[in-house]
Amino acid sequence: MGIKYTFQEKIWAHNGKGSWYFVSLPFDFSKEIRENLQSEEEGWGRLKATAKIGITEWKTAIWYDTKLKTYLLPIKKDIRKIEQLNIGLILTINIWV
Repeated sequence: MGIKYTFQEKIWAHNGKGSWYFVSLPFDFSKEIRENLQSEEEGWGRLKATAKIGITEWKTAIWYDTKLKTYLLPIKKDIRKIEQLNIGLILTINIWV
C-alpha cells in the first residue's frame, strides 16, 4: 500500500471559486515525500495516495503546492458528509503514498 504517514491537521477551504476543502500535509512529511517520490508525480505535482479519516478510507491523490511548499490532500464533499467535517476541525489523518 506504500509508506504510511499519520498526522493531525486542520481542514481549510480554498478562497477561490468552488468549494474546495483541503488538509495540508506537515512540511517534514512533504519534504520527505517530495525528495523520494517526485519522479512518480503526474501533472501539476499529483501523486496517487490512499487516505483515511475516521472510518472512511478512499483512493485519492495529493498535490504539491509550490507556493505553500507542501502537499495538499483534497477532502471531497462525500467524505466531509460521512465524517461530519467542518472548516477548522483538527483531523487525524492516515495517508499512504
